[in-house]
Amino acid sequence: MSSKPASTSESLLDELQTTLAHGTVARRVETLRRVTDLFINGAVDFSDEQIALFDDVFQCLTDRIETAAKALLANRLLIETARNKSQAHLMAISIRRVLSRAVTDVLVLRGNDEVIQSTVNNPGAEFSERGFNRLVNRAEGDDDLATCLGMRPTIPRHVYLKLIARASATVRARLEAANPQQAGEIPAAVQEATRLARSAPSAITQETAIAHALVKSLYEDGRLDEHQVAAFAEAGKFDEANAAIAALANVSVSTAENMMVESRAEGVMILAKVSGMSWPTVQAIINLRDDLSGADRSDLAACKATYERLRSSTAQQVLRFHRMQQTAAVSAA
Repeated sequence: MSSKPASTSESLLDELQTTLAHGTVARRVETLRRVTDLFINGAVDFSDEQIALFDDVFQCLTDRIETAAKALLANRLLIETARNKSQAHLMAISIRRVLSRAVTDVLVLRGNDEVIQSTVNNPGAEFSERGFNRLVNRAEGDDDLATCLGMRPTIPRHVYLKLIARASATVRARLEAANPQQAGEIPAAVQEATRLARSAPSAITQETAIAHALVKSLYEDGRLDEHQVAAFAEAGKFDEANAAIAALANVSVSTAENMMVESRAEGVMILAKVSGMSWPTVQAIINLRDDLSGADRSDLAACKATYERLRSSTAQQVLRFHRMQQTAAVSAA
């Protein structure tokens, strides 16, 4: 075995002494990062003596370094454990009081059903947008997981809508199978349940509310146009893009949402045509939908041909119908 890891570790011990005696907080954190990386990348090949040397280094660090740096060390080691250990280890990690997005990303990717459910039920767990999207896919056909996921207060608005849409399809299939004689009534019931879920106050996160307020300010200041819509779409900002499209098309945000999350891209094209948007902006919006949904990519050539054929008067008629549906739904609530 090469002696390079040992010599590298010993040089770090010298550096550690200097850092702890005279170094800034930033230098201490950097030293911790280097030691942790060295250990993670070579732990399998280290001898018992080299492992013992690392123990000395970690002991010095955890005795003297600041709380934030200790948390950094714990998080990096936790992630490495989650990447390589058994499902039993993952279950033990899933119930920790605090779980970072980086850790839950690994749990969501590698965990079995029990680990996933435990992680989603953990109020101290944070999830990245990628993690939320993977969970939506895992929740398809799993009512318990879908319910827990939908109740997470930080779930992004567009991911919530995706979850609702998929759950509705599952509910429809189960109800039709259980009550075939009432199958004709089920689609309307599911549509109403979906509408109520989408409009519930709990479905609007603080991030969504901030996004809507920003767009409202831009609109009232006369600074909202299709270039701003394209910028929102290209940056992957669903809430801002949706609210901006709604303002320019003169429809409610919920109406725009319903049309934006439809399985086909026609809803987007209707809103864009009414707003007088050019094809590049429409393409950016369609790409945003595809990126967030995780579904097959839209046929942009076909969409462009459809958009160019679509008349503004036709788009206005379709949008008028959507407004009527929205008004009728609100009146019936």
